[in-house]
Amino acid sequence: MKRYKRKDYIGLLYISPWIIGFLLFKLYPFIMSFIYSFTEYSITGTPAFSGLSNYIYAFTKDRLFWTSFFNTLLYVVMTVPMKLAFALIVAMILNMKIKGVNIFRTIYYLPSIFGGSVAVSVLWRFLFMKDGIVNKFLSIFNIGSVDWLGSPDIALFTVSLLAVWQFGSSMVIFLAGLKQIPNELYEAALVDGASRARRFFSITLPMLSPVLFFNLVMQTINAFQEFTGPFVITAGGPMNSTYLYSMLIYDNAFKYFRMGYSSALSWVQFLLIMVVTIIIFKTSSSWTYYEDGGQSI
Repeated sequence: MKRYKRKDYIGLLYISPWIIGFLLFKLYPFIMSFIYSFTEYSITGTPAFSGLSNYIYAFTKDRLFWTSFFNTLLYVVMTVPMKLAFALIVAMILNMKIKGVNIFRTIYYLPSIFGGSVAVSVLWRFLFMKDGIVNKFLSIFNIGSVDWLGSPDIALFTVSLLAVWQFGSSMVIFLAGLKQIPNELYEAALVDGASRARRFFSITLPMLSPVLFFNLVMQTINAFQEFTGPFVITAGGPMNSTYLYSMLIYDNAFKYFRMGYSSALSWVQFLLIMVVTIIIFKTSSSWTYYEDGGQSI
């Protein structure tokens, strides 16, 4: 028993940096933000209890709340399907027996490493400027200059392309899922004369559904919290067409120093993400395939 307890303490000692970090930088801010959401609080002042006033103000008086809310929903709807589609297509290509495929896998994964950085966001802004590289390339084909970042109609779509470009992490997970599909299923389908499209929809997609479910949940959560790209590329413009919910939280916290109100906004975002995630979980049973002893459940 003494030896067991000693090993226990040694194990706790090894994970103590994570435990301390979780308590100080995760759990404590999580709890305090909930408390501050019911107060009027700025960095220089003392928190004063205000009840539900922050939440009432957000839903009834803050015009930017609804603007950022619907912009974020539109951003999620645009970004997540495109990102997953590109990730799956590239994963299927890289799953083929191609010479030097490991090099291609590394190259396609690189955007996910650099994509979230400020430097890449700045580069993206220069690429899609009115006199940027993208418009210069289009001019070769006699296509007129497009105001990618200055038009409220397409600015959010242009910004979302940066997130779509970062499909490497989802691609790797899809690729791992493709490796687990038994080749015998495809051989049997070929014998039965199934076309490539039929094999994809009848074998590949059903067998990948648990992986697709995981990627869908993770990418949806990430999209709801997107900040760096829109903030650096357009700063919410033009006409607040790319002003996302995370930018509203940031502005109220670090521009106007309304910490109580920004905490309330953060909890609304948390509840929204939780509701959307629950909906995905509840609906996943109708399209997700699991294997248990060879039987789908």
